[in-house]
Amino acid sequence: MLFAHGFGCDQNMWRLVTPAFAADYQIVLFDYVGSGKSDLRAYDPERHSRLEGYAQDVLEICEALDLQNVVFVGHSVSSVIGMLAAMQAPQRFERLILVGPSPCYLNDPPAYCGGFEREDILGLLDLMDKNYLGWASFLAPVIMKNEQRPSLSKELEESFCSTDPVIARRFAEATFLSDYRGILADMTVPSLILQCAEDAIAPTEVGHYLHRHLPHSTLKLMQATGHCPHMSHPDETIQLIQDYLSAAHVIRAAQ
Repeated sequence: MLFAHGFGCDQNMWRLVTPAFAADYQIVLFDYVGSGKSDLRAYDPERHSRLEGYAQDVLEICEALDLQNVVFVGHSVSSVIGMLAAMQAPQRFERLILVGPSPCYLNDPPAYCGGFEREDILGLLDLMDKNYLGWASFLAPVIMKNEQRPSLSKELEESFCSTDPVIARRFAEATFLSDYRGILADMTVPSLILQCAEDAIAPTEVGHYLHRHLPHSTLKLMQATGHCPHMSHPDETIQLIQDYLSAAHVIRAAQ
């Protein structure tokens, strides 16, 4: 199982989930360049100006470790990165677990509700430029959406602040201004969509849209609120992933 963190996060965010799978899977964790303990020298402004560059990073990890039959678990933007990687090398991937995914964060009425107007995103990017710490302080509780547990928002805010601000700004633009709805119909690797309640980043409508347009997909609506269920509701996240993988194994054994 290859776990890929979301924007502004690092591999440590998976610590409450991965132990549940360690007995049955080889666990692979990594940090995108600019996050966690990554080597900043690996950053390429041109390559990493689009999510395809990050997908290439994922594929290089798979190649370096000779990973086969990969269950890719991607949070937020990593869901699209995982899809891009799986489209390039479908033979490497067995399943995709998409946690809070969105193929496009921008509203495109009347057919699509991504959650944000373009002006909203541009405003957030401008805030990142002018006051990065203020941006992190504002956005973390909005993303986490678990007001009764302020420590979660604080951890996310600290993660934002530990990310290289220049790389984070460019990654944010590549993430929030992109539109990958056009690739969905070409996906061949089966996927599980975990859709949270009260998710300000990926509204419920996005989960249903993905399920309608993503072949071989399964949609599960979670009780978890916010955008980071692997941090706020790890037990539910683990259970839904385990149920999905167990069902997939039964189907494969019967074939």
